[in-house]
Amino acid sequence: MAAIYKRELKSYFYSMTGCIFIAFMTLFLGIYFMSYNLGSGYPYFSFSLTGMLSIMMFSIPVLTMRSLSDERRSRTDQLLLTSPVSVTGIVLGKYLSMITVFAATVLVAALCPLIIMANGTAYLAADYASLLAYFLLGCVYISIGLFLSSLTESQIIAAVSTFGVLLLLFLWPSLMMFLPTTASGCAVGFFLIWTAAVLIILRVTDWAALGFVLEAAGAAVLAVLYFAKPSLLEHSLSDVLGKLAFTDVFQTFVADHILDIGGLLLYVSTIIFFIFLTVLSVEKRRWS
Repeated sequence: MAAIYKRELKSYFYSMTGCIFIAFMTLFLGIYFMSYNLGSGYPYFSFSLTGMLSIMMFSIPVLTMRSLSDERRSRTDQLLLTSPVSVTGIVLGKYLSMITVFAATVLVAALCPLIIMANGTAYLAADYASLLAYFLLGCVYISIGLFLSSLTESQIIAAVSTFGVLLLLFLWPSLMMFLPTTASGCAVGFFLIWTAAVLIILRVTDWAALGFVLEAAGAAVLAVLYFAKPSLLEHSLSDVLGKLAFTDVFQTFVADHILDIGGLLLYVSTIIFFIFLTVLSVEKRRWS
């Protein structure tokens, strides 16, 4: 894994992708910091980080688009898959290299609260807690981009699909108000989501029998709930999906200055989930 990590990290700077990513992120971080904190005198640096959420939607797809799709396009993935390194090691090596590039921008951001403190009142605990949430949110986005990159040979498709998913997550809290609240509407919504999840499993595993069993089991559970106790389904779709509002977790740190352990666990769990899916996707290609 260490060899993969070093190779990938070097490639990000030899190709200038890493340098451009760091410069792009640092530029906008500096703009928000100058505007909100130094210009307006706002003492919380965490407020500047909220503006970076929209910037990450554009920059992270560029960072992740070539991670696995380029290997498939150039057929160098065959060399990796026949190497003594495990698939998990390959995926983790690539993932950690991207995290390292992103962490460089976070280290630059970590200096900003100290600059505020040197010029007046600073709230270091709140700012660094928000910076931790910001870093983990970026790690979540990178894990999603890595997974989507494993599904295609085209870097453009990987970048566009990653941007689409990140845009959806950015708008997620606002979209909750448009979800159905009736039992039937929630049942249909859950069924569609479950079907999409089963299709993803089929895409990364090719286990048709498992997909059929999961689809049938999900439909059966929803049917039982709908006919036995429909009140359980009412408003449940927005209640459940609302828990996946990643930006709301970050806003809890920024606006409420609360260390949300549950939110951090959600971030870590999501990272593990998408790395697992990526391993399955690459493993499938090894055996095919």
